[in-house]
Amino acid sequence: MDPKLEAFIPLFPRADLTDPVTERKNFADLAAAVPAPDVTGLDIEDRTVPADPDVPVRIYRPRQAQGAVIWLHGGGFVMGDLETEHPWAARMAGLSGTVVISVGYRLAPEHPYPAALDDAYAVLAWTAEHAAGLGIDPERIAVGGHSAGAGLAAALALRARDRQGPPVRYQLLNQPGLDDRQETWSQRHFTDTPWMNRDKVTASWRHYLGGTPATPDAAPARAADLSGLPAAYIATAELCPNRDEDIAYALRLLQAGVSVELHQWPGTFHGSQAILSAEVSQRQIAELGAVLRRALAE
Repeated sequence: MDPKLEAFIPLFPRADLTDPVTERKNFADLAAAVPAPDVTGLDIEDRTVPADPDVPVRIYRPRQAQGAVIWLHGGGFVMGDLETEHPWAARMAGLSGTVVISVGYRLAPEHPYPAALDDAYAVLAWTAEHAAGLGIDPERIAVGGHSAGAGLAAALALRARDRQGPPVRYQLLNQPGLDDRQETWSQRHFTDTPWMNRDKVTASWRHYLGGTPATPDAAPARAADLSGLPAAYIATAELCPNRDEDIAYALRLLQAGVSVELHQWPGTFHGSQAILSAEVSQRQIAELGAVLRRALAE
């Protein structure tokens, strides 16, 4: 493990997701401890997307931005909101020069699948429909996120393809959760890794699926056909249970004719980019912004 990251491990709470309400508070406290982002040059606006039910979003608009990303926060499908994601959404907007539309999707277990994906799809459709009013090029809309949010972004790209919905230009998937089966080497062996481990992944999928069988719409790794999906950037952490399913998904995308950039970050663990003082975290975050900037450039 990167020594700059290892020193912070005792500060990470050992969330187990058995009590989602308590863990949401702990997650919010952890997010509040992250240094505030520089929002100079950003116009930030809270909006509500009409849907059933309506979906809260927070829009981060850099000056002269034209592309947009539908941004989905992490938190194991059960934690996180617009406030906890604020530091990361603001950084993504500033680094990428892209309009970031952060989605406050419904959380499990109170709202299991497909609630979160339905919310994300409603925001994607709304963004495409109102692109002119938002000052966005409708041909330059990406989807992206961290962890469970990255898994939702992958599912969103699949749904948009299958429903012939709004065109998605790119998918930015940072340490995504893609496969409920947990059969890979990393899922079977990473039982005590920091922040995310096998038991926590198991609980996350249990809450999200709510007892229903997983489908490709819920767990993108189950999709038999990955052709026709937008180009992708996939980032993995070396000491993350999701690592191997993410690499496998990247290879399957390539074999389906989808252009993929894959970056495996050595010495890192799931969510360790929150430790901003570590040089590797700074490189991870800068790369996410640079990749998105390139992907949505003309």
